[in-house]
Amino acid sequence: MWQIFTRFLALGFISFGGPAAHIGYFRQTFVNELNWLDDKRYGSLVALSQFMPGPGSSQVGFAIGYHRGGLMGAIAAFVGFTLPSFFLLFLLAVTSAHWLETTAVSGAIHGLKLLAVVVVADATLAMFGQFCQRKTARVLMVATAASIMLFPSLLTQIVVLLLAAIVGFVVLTKGENITPENTPITLNYGWLAVFILGLLSSFYLINQTGTLGQVFAQFYQVGSLVFGGGHVVLPLLEANVGELVDSDRFLTGYALAQAVPGPMFTLATFLGADLWLEQPILGAIVATLAIFIPGFLLMLVGLKSWHAISERPAISGAIAGVNAAVVGLLLAALYSPVFTSAVIEPIDMALVLIGFAVLKIAKPNIVLLVMGFAATGALISLVN
Repeated sequence: MWQIFTRFLALGFISFGGPAAHIGYFRQTFVNELNWLDDKRYGSLVALSQFMPGPGSSQVGFAIGYHRGGLMGAIAAFVGFTLPSFFLLFLLAVTSAHWLETTAVSGAIHGLKLLAVVVVADATLAMFGQFCQRKTARVLMVATAASIMLFPSLLTQIVVLLLAAIVGFVVLTKGENITPENTPITLNYGWLAVFILGLLSSFYLINQTGTLGQVFAQFYQVGSLVFGGGHVVLPLLEANVGELVDSDRFLTGYALAQAVPGPMFTLATFLGADLWLEQPILGAIVATLAIFIPGFLLMLVGLKSWHAISERPAISGAIAGVNAAVVGLLLAALYSPVFTSAVIEPIDMALVLIGFAVLKIAKPNIVLLVMGFAATGALISLVN
């Protein structure tokens, strides 16, 4: 448990770049470096997270922790990965954030955004080689990336994933049952009942003005309804808590959530501290747990049997289609927002190319890359 916690804690400090980058960091650490799971199983977990409401990349981390150490391993992974951004956003909520605007710090953050370009590009290329070997899969990948780039919306993402699953089911299904048909497939309806109970309770608690129950209900509903994670959480949060938080303050929290490493969903930490000024740490904890819990509960419903389910030929065909579409989603995310928000000048592109070459040739530990990009970004900003 300590190993799981510390590995995810280290990633929580360095994972800039949003959900697409997080998937790249997880793959680099747990597939390439530690061999906790292989590419096939990792791809199936990423595919599962795409169909569940909640924080996509955090759900993948939760599933990796579960694979490694059961429920306690999943909790250790979540706490480790989320703690750095929770701590930073809580501090920023109760103190001044002017230090983020200093030249050296902003330069270091920009350097880490450039590293995110390298990591996402590497993950996209590797997953393309793994999941897009057949022509149909490549067509699905290109169609998904083009659709997301031309019509960037949550609806587009859901539609292309569903279509990819259908095409995969029809075209990419092959082979015999890897898992025998009589292998028991069990869904944990207890966790599903807890999820439904929490959702039903939220409709009552949300009307209890001025209580922690209301704070919990507002964020639980958002966590239950948001698909895609990352920036998609913004409109739902604004709809649920926008009337209780000043709009400038809300946008400040959103900007800060992008500036710190870790999951975007820890914007709830900042907003929870603002909503419960009597004890901001309590408000931050309640809001953060409430927005993450629904997605984790839904993952627990089928996670224990997911590997067996995913190896049935028809299901594996659908997953193959979704995996190809996920590569397309990563490619679209690589362009926007990862590339467009980081690569502004020629020197940025040069650093990305150098970093990619170093990653592929020297294969350094990710921590060394983080230190190198942060230091280079800070140095360039000071020189300029």
